[in-house]
Amino acid sequence: MTFQTFRTRVFATVLCLMASVSINAQQPMQMQALIGQSLSKLQQPTPEAFLNCVAELKRIDAMFPDSIQPKYQMALQSLNFAVTNPHAEQTERLLTDAEQTVSRMELMKNADTSDVCTLRGFLYMVRIVQDPAQNGQRYYLEVMQNYEKALKLNPDNQLARQLQQKFFEGMKQQTQH
Repeated sequence: MTFQTFRTRVFATVLCLMASVSINAQQPMQMQALIGQSLSKLQQPTPEAFLNCVAELKRIDAMFPDSIQPKYQMALQSLNFAVTNPHAEQTERLLTDAEQTVSRMELMKNADTSDVCTLRGFLYMVRIVQDPAQNGQRYYLEVMQNYEKALKLNPDNQLARQLQQKFFEGMKQQTQH
């Protein structure tokens, strides 16, 4: 049950940090408002709330295809769902969508590389949570390298710092048991 505790802690941390993520001031006010409305539905972070939020963020992304923020939030919320529900029916689809979204963000000139690395590291971390025995050794370095690169690019990236810390804690717990 240590990974259940780990997932819960990661989820709580990400929710707190998500609230502090600033939305790019250059984006239209309408998009900011829509994203805010969507994220506000996660006050009660149920699986259904996450799935509805991700669906709304996809619609917002379709309305503002050149914007980073809807993509970032869509990937982040998909990963939040997956880390707390690693074996749910919808998890694989959300992880595939998140991976594709992160790959699209990498190609966008105005994307924050630190944020992209953070999301990629989180994606690999979720894979480890899904199957620690098989995926731990397989993805450990990917997680570490992505978080380290994110923090090297932006030492103030709080999400990367918090996720890296939770990853260290989870790995420490796994090696002690």
